[in-house]
Amino acid sequence: MDKQHYTISIKWMTDRKGMVCSPELYHPETHNKNCIEIATPPQFPGGVPHIWSPEHLLTAAVSSCFMTTFLAISEYSKLEFVSFNCNSKGVLEKIEGKFTVSEVHLFPEVLIVDEKHKEKAIRVLEKSAKACIISNSIKSNVFMEPKVFVQA
Repeated sequence: MDKQHYTISIKWMTDRKGMVCSPELYHPETHNKNCIEIATPPQFPGGVPHIWSPEHLLTAAVSSCFMTTFLAISEYSKLEFVSFNCNSKGVLEKIEGKFTVSEVHLFPEVLIVDEKHKEKAIRVLEKSAKACIISNSIKSNVFMEPKVFVQA
């Protein structure tokens, strides 16, 4: 695969808030620009609650990449599942005088139909964690605590 490019633009709006958009995601029929309001998180001076922050977006990038990687590997591995959910938590801390997202914790839950595919589901989750492009691109440590349930 050749190099891929993903273009975004950010515009400051007011106070500690801005808007992030991508011209690649513009939908001509609905004129939807697919923009997300972003702000400094409320834990910092001037931060704004209830708005996506860069820290939330980084955590979401890891989690969503993990999900899309899981979907691809599941399809390739012919793993049949009923549902996939993944909560995640980014850990921000000060290390050597600099704030950094040091860890991202993934808590995926997969629901399968047959008990005999439980180990396969765990293997697919583990492969997904290792193959995730975003996790492989950041210096944060990524940890996974998977759970596989069998549909009753």
